[in-house]
Amino acid sequence: MNARAHAIKVGLRRGWTEFKLSLRAPDDLTFYLLWGGGLLVFLYLNRDRVVEETSLSISVLGLPGVLAAMVVFGAVIGPGFGLVVEREDGTLLRAKAAPHGLEGYVAGQVALQCLGILPMLVVILLPSAFFLDGMMSRGAPGWLAVAGILLFGLIALLPAGFIIGSLARKPAHVSTWGLLPVIGLAAISGIFTPIAMLWGWVQVVAQVFPMYWLGHALRWAFLPDEAAALELGGQWNLLGAFAVIAAWGAVGLALTPRILSRMARRESGSAVEARKAERMQRIG
Repeated sequence: MNARAHAIKVGLRRGWTEFKLSLRAPDDLTFYLLWGGGLLVFLYLNRDRVVEETSLSISVLGLPGVLAAMVVFGAVIGPGFGLVVEREDGTLLRAKAAPHGLEGYVAGQVALQCLGILPMLVVILLPSAFFLDGMMSRGAPGWLAVAGILLFGLIALLPAGFIIGSLARKPAHVSTWGLLPVIGLAAISGIFTPIAMLWGWVQVVAQVFPMYWLGHALRWAFLPDEAAALELGGQWNLLGAFAVIAAWGAVGLALTPRILSRMARRESGSAVEARKAERMQRIG
């Protein structure tokens, strides 16, 4: 096994280990239960509210968008915060010192973020299956499609999280550059309201970003064919959805290695100590 393959294998093992530790961490469990439980309550309370001119409830129609927002949030915020924190504590510097260490680090983060979405899916989807009628109209093939779409979207958008984490100097910057835009996109991407009901310029802006298209592809997987009437143009556009998501992934993959390498070149023991001293001053 060559050095690169070994580094990636070690990184994947590290991601698996961190995921198992997160399942026992009180903070992470609280996050899963609080946010997943909150979304579940919303879905339950709106299970009987039918969207006008359809037979679909707000919950059934909104569930795919909720999952899309969850994927975008996890892909952007997870690695973004991870990079900033582990740059401050010296983890990234140690990875830089090992042969192909940065590649192994990225592999570990990809594994961690892909696994990290599973608890939220369990918290949201399993209970929903008992009280949402018509949640999955395509049967087993639909569930396979959902799994593929979620994985494709997550991997395509993880580079955006790495870029934000590489550019941010402190955790607060990740919130500013990552969290706030994600919240803004959630408001205009047709998660809880069909996008066709929003203003025309909002529809145009939403189509530039992947959250709407992830929701669109997931709605195709979850909902019956007649639900296409609520989409822009009154039909499914899976080719457009995959094209936009793949384009974001391709641009991110092209930029991420350069930005990570540039960031790694600036890492040194003195830089880590300076950031620790700055953090202590903020705490003090």
